[in-house]
Amino acid sequence: MNKSRVYLDYNATAPLLSGAREAMESALRLVGNPSSVHMDGRYARSAIDRARRQVGELCGADPSAVIFTSGATEAAAMVLTPHFKMGRSDLRIGHLYVSAVEHPCILCGGRFSAEDISVVGVDANGIISLDALDMLLRAHPAEEGRPMLALQLANNETGVLQPLEAAGEIVKAHGGLMVVDAVQAVGRMRVDIRESGADFIILSSHKIGGPKGAGALVCAGEVLMPTPLIPGGGQERGHRSGTENPAAIAGFGVAAAEAVNGLEARAAKMGQMRDRLEVGIQTIAPDSVIYGQDVARLVNTTFFALPGLKAETAQIAFDLEGVSVSAGSACSSGKVGPSHVLEAMGVNPEPGGIRVSIGAGTNHSDITRFLGVFEPINEKREKKKQENTAPV
Repeated sequence: MNKSRVYLDYNATAPLLSGAREAMESALRLVGNPSSVHMDGRYARSAIDRARRQVGELCGADPSAVIFTSGATEAAAMVLTPHFKMGRSDLRIGHLYVSAVEHPCILCGGRFSAEDISVVGVDANGIISLDALDMLLRAHPAEEGRPMLALQLANNETGVLQPLEAAGEIVKAHGGLMVVDAVQAVGRMRVDIRESGADFIILSSHKIGGPKGAGALVCAGEVLMPTPLIPGGGQERGHRSGTENPAAIAGFGVAAAEAVNGLEARAAKMGQMRDRLEVGIQTIAPDSVIYGQDVARLVNTTFFALPGLKAETAQIAFDLEGVSVSAGSACSSGKVGPSHVLEAMGVNPEPGGIRVSIGAGTNHSDITRFLGVFEPINEKREKKKQENTAPV
């Protein structure tokens, strides 16, 4: 990464950690197939087993509950299915319920048909309506199978946290399952699958400084499991076939271990920088709007809008000055469009929002640089606003 640039888009991806790179380079030197029983195969298997323990520790899960995938999107496609096994018996999920602010890989519903997916509304802060959820689950036809709720722990655009425990209690009261997207949360707050009420948790490697192309589905237990998305040779204990990628998995493991180590101090530092950032934004532009500011959010995320300035225009201006931020979320290749999150919150999505997301590599000089670039951007906005309101 060019050292002259300031990178403030950690929610899109985090820079690869040096420890993760070293683990990947070491794993790349391994010759064997992890499924082979000879010594070369056992060395490769050992690298994967180590990473499985590290990822399990990241979210309070037993290592045997970790299933490695190519990323969070694949993990979502795997677990969002009507077809489960309870031991050797079939178990059907009759309907999928998702909050309106979920990541697109959740909103698309995985292997559920469109008519078997319902969207649960959110309030002005993007928090799921528990009353609406309870009402929908009360009306759920039990004869069609159990209900499933897919709910993110932290929103990728606003950073707003969802009431997992309360939602989980409602789901359990109706005999349902809960899938939690914890992609943005791990490494920024403590996550424990045993305390969350989740039956399954989805994780991504590159959001915490591991390599792209690795993720995991973490299970609360081993009895209830989705039918495989990728059948074949029976790798990952039969849940996800295909030869594992030891290098990517090893890098994921090291990133997970580093995310756990020093979490409290790192989160406190990020919170201080985010607060300083937001004070600076609102001092420079008092009419700016910071979404979710009055509710619990991730310590690293600020999502704000400036009246009269399109987010894409601001993003380009920041980029030209060497500051990387996002106009919303990076959900698809090159896509810049209206935010479905803002729309669900009842906000006009057209102007969009500017997302600033910091990480372990961010320091206070980066915040200073951002605010220094932001001030002239806002001055141009103010000048244009005055010109538009001047009498003719």
